[in-house]
Amino acid sequence: MPARDVTGSTDVLPEVVASRIVYRGRVVTVRVDQVRLPDGQTVMREVVDHPGAVVIAALDVHGYVTLVRQYRHAVGDRLLELPAGTLEPGEEPLQTAMRELREEAGLLAGRWDQLGSFFSSPGFLREEMHAFLARDLQSVAAEPESDEDITLVRRSLLALLAGPDEVPDSKSLATLLLVERHLAAEASGAASTKE
Repeated sequence: MPARDVTGSTDVLPEVVASRIVYRGRVVTVRVDQVRLPDGQTVMREVVDHPGAVVIAALDVHGYVTLVRQYRHAVGDRLLELPAGTLEPGEEPLQTAMRELREEAGLLAGRWDQLGSFFSSPGFLREEMHAFLARDLQSVAAEPESDEDITLVRRSLLALLAGPDEVPDSKSLATLLLVERHLAAEASGAASTKE
């Protein structure tokens, strides 16, 4: 698998010379790659492949964001985070965002802004997160998956930006910063929206 250079650099990238899958699960695949570095040295890299995901900041007319509190087994605790979910095969990120917002938060949005994308933990995880801002919200019945135990929480966007320690989730923190940047650009007339 060729390495992907998202920086635009013309530097020589490491080359994958061998790869083997050591685990294939419902959501992720774990592989071990043998990689030749530009200096000729060969190293092993463990990689978790993920199909990608979305994260949604649902902002109401009063400046409040809807978050979900849910149990995250990997950290052994309930975390407060923005609604998010995995891309299904053949599904575009916006479709996933619309589905996840409805399922997890019981919300439909009349206005969607794509904020950008980022890698959640690129040292070992190949998961590209697509961030969205959802507005013009309408409540509907939530449809969480059978294994999700979700509590909805509303917080002021300004309070979240001023004191982000309540949200120990990197995708949520990154998305809140993207929302702040987008709203500032929008206020100055520089933002574009996708409806």
